[in-house]
Amino acid sequence: MKSYNGKQSIKQLEKRKGGYYYLKIDSEIIHQFSKKRATRMICTIDDKISYRCGLNHLGDGNFYVIVAGKYLEKLHKELGEEVNYRIDEDPDQLGVEIPEVLTAFLTQDLESKAIFDKLTDGKKRSLIYSFVKIKDIDKKIKIIMEFLHKEQWKMNQSQKNSEPDNL
Repeated sequence: MKSYNGKQSIKQLEKRKGGYYYLKIDSEIIHQFSKKRATRMICTIDDKISYRCGLNHLGDGNFYVIVAGKYLEKLHKELGEEVNYRIDEDPDQLGVEIPEVLTAFLTQDLESKAIFDKLTDGKKRSLIYSFVKIKDIDKKIKIIMEFLHKEQWKMNQSQKNSEPDNL
């Protein structure tokens, strides 16, 4: 299964859980996708708003996708109102475009590329989100280098901790 269509009312998580607006997706639906709960999605609401998203655990075995307040405003919808939605499996499981500056940097620095390639998709997204809105290329490169250096250090620490003690 590559997509699913549904209709439901907009819900909101409790404030202590973030207070996000969301659409509930039953586990039976998610288990039909190829990567199951690790699937990145493209969510389309009322055929007007479309955005990339990930699945979150609802805590009862089911899942949800967050609906940003700005999307509700564009749709002129409020909490409790019904929407038609479609979720499609995102063909790019990273779920974001890799910026040109990162591609160029990784092409030139093979050691950094090796570190980047070991990162989970979530860490790769975190890296991209950490600099994507910055205009200054030098600042972007600095953020990329610091992020990858920190991740390499974590990987080294993890490897040291998993090795048996040499007595």
